[in-house]
Amino acid sequence: MKNILYKTSLALCSLLISCGGGGDGAPESKNTAPSVPVLSSPTNNNLCIDNSISFQWNVSTDTEKNPIVYQIQVATDNQFTQIVKTAEVSSNTTTVGLDKGKAYYWRVKAIDSKNSSSNYSATYSLYTEGVALSNHLPFLPQLVSPDLSATIFSTSATLKWTASDTDVADLLSYDVYLDVNNPPTSKVASSITTTALDVNSLQTSKVYYWKVVVKDNKGGETIGQVWSFKSN
Repeated sequence: MKNILYKTSLALCSLLISCGGGGDGAPESKNTAPSVPVLSSPTNNNLCIDNSISFQWNVSTDTEKNPIVYQIQVATDNQFTQIVKTAEVSSNTTTVGLDKGKAYYWRVKAIDSKNSSSNYSATYSLYTEGVALSNHLPFLPQLVSPDLSATIFSTSATLKWTASDTDVADLLSYDVYLDVNNPPTSKVASSITTTALDVNSLQTSKVYYWKVVVKDNKGGETIGQVWSFKSN
């Protein structure tokens, strides 16, 4: 009878050990992913003056205190099918050089040392400012004829001037104002490209005032001085 009980005890012990009941090691705890990064800079829909962009986000937390790296993606579409930059960094900031005059989208996720990753952050967009075009205003027009305060013995005259622009490729045009008021307000020519204008039907014994507005083809304009002559 004792022999039977002994064998039964051995069998129960063997069953417990095989099922893990007698093991010494504790079960390994499940690793959790880091928290989702929160983007901070550049702010969403930002116009970036420089095309060297410093991206920044809040530090993620990890329950198990595992080391974390961050994966940042920058793309030209918000579905991230046209990615221009992917990088993994250990800090919560990185700088990326981008083309000027384009819209970009970016997002970040956190990955711990056991390869558990968070979801991607919200997607932010930015626009890099394009290459600025500089334009210089035309110089003041210079009087050619009639001479300042000259007297002409006719009811017609040819008004002449010169003009120039430091942007030599600019195309210049002119508005001409002429009347007996000072300053003149009657526009007698608009956007002409020559530097001379014939005027007729002048009244005798009148002082006429005139000026030229010089315009370039980029929207710049310079208002000239008021000149005068007398008809006789």
